[in-house]
This record gives sequence, C-alpha cells and structure tokens, in this order.
Amino acid sequence: MLFIVLKTPLKSSKSLKPKLLALFLFVFGFASLAVSSYGPPTNLKRAPNFDLPTKSGNVSLNTLRGKIVYVDFWASWCGPCRQSFPWMIKLHEQYSPKGLVIVAINLDKTQDLADNFLYDFSPPFIVAFDPSGKTAEAFKVPAMPSSYLLNRDGTILYSHAGFDPKKTGDIEALIKEACSK
Repeated sequence: MLFIVLKTPLKSSKSLKPKLLALFLFVFGFASLAVSSYGPPTNLKRAPNFDLPTKSGNVSLNTLRGKIVYVDFWASWCGPCRQSFPWMIKLHEQYSPKGLVIVAINLDKTQDLADNFLYDFSPPFIVAFDPSGKTAEAFKVPAMPSSYLLNRDGTILYSHAGFDPKKTGDIEALIKEACSK
C-alpha cells in the first residue's frame, strides 16, 4: 500500500499543482505497470501453503494437491477484481469438472466489505478470508488482483497481476492444458 503524507497544508498555489501532477503520474504509472504484468512466475517456484477461513470452514492448499488450483487475491475496493469475478465464475463452470479449483482470497480488513462485494456475484468457488495479508505476503502479491495457476503438485505454472479481459483466452488455454495432464 502507498500512503502519502503531506507535511504542509494544501494551498491553491501554482507550485503545488505540478508537484501533485508529477506524484499522480508516478504512482499511477507504476500501478499500470503492475496491472499489465502477465507471464511465468519469477519470484516463486512452489506455492506457499495456506490455511484460511471460509464461510463454511477452512481451506488449506495442502488438501488441494492433485487438483489444478487457480489462486486469486482480491479486495472489495479493487475495480479490476469486480471485472474478474464473472470470468472466474465461467472458469469454475467450465473447468471444475476437469479438476480446476478456484480459491479467491480476500484481503479486506473487515469481512463486511467482502460480503457486500460478494453479494453481487454469489461465486460458486471457494472464497477465503485473509485480513492480515500474510498469505499475500507469502505469495509476494504485487497488485490487486493477482492470480497464480498451480499444477497438481503445487508448482506455480503461471502468475499475473491485474485483470485484462483480452488476456483471458491465454490463461484459459493454460488451464485447459494443465487440466488435461
């Protein structure tokens, strides 16, 4: 997370406007780089285990060995997350019979925020809650949303930060291939 602290009060000065514009471009320039990051993982080989609460119990990555797992980190305030949920619902419908398990890990500090988001989608896949963010730290999540495709032994096959509807076909091809093995 990025927090900006201004030590001087905001005034309507001509010298402040260029500084704020530069700060805006700097922050959102890097955010757009993170959002367009697609490709093979570079920072992890094997997915770290997690054991997180869900609405109906707990989910542990170790218990999902033998399945293809799509782990998605999201938050209620994330616009691209709102775009990705309908796509993940379609993924679940198409590939869960072939061995795909989707685990969407929410990082909101309070579950009420997540519940309000989920009300709009009623996802049929596993939704876990990690308000501490420890699982995201273990996965080295760079942006919201960030997703990881794991093979049957937990090795990360592919990761991406952000959500681009134009890239979903590439990801689905990887899921289809992984499910066929």
